[in-house]
Amino acid sequence: MKLEHRKQKVVPLMPHFLLRMVRYNFFCLLLIGISVFIGTAGYYYLGQLSWLDSFYMASMILTGMGPVSEMKTDAAKLFSAFYALYSGVAFLSITAVFFAPIIHRVLHILQVDSEENSI
Repeated sequence: MKLEHRKQKVVPLMPHFLLRMVRYNFFCLLLIGISVFIGTAGYYYLGQLSWLDSFYMASMILTGMGPVSEMKTDAAKLFSAFYALYSGVAFLSITAVFFAPIIHRVLHILQVDSEENSI
């Protein structure tokens, strides 16, 4: 779904903007699910944690809360380090995707209002 140009009118709240929000939120949930799956699998196989502990560890790292279990092998430590780096970028990117349609709409409304006042 294409965003409207600054010369175009703001799309109606229902159903266009709501549909846009649903699509962006679905994409965010997909990215979160993939990220948690990668982390859970990595901690399970490399960190030798249980599935529940692996999920817990991946979730805590992805949200920026920090590790909860100590990694004992070098492979687990390397995975944990790279997953933490990935998680920092993923968290910021997912947040940007989530807020993009809202920020676009607010800026578009402000642009339309300023053009109407200048005419």
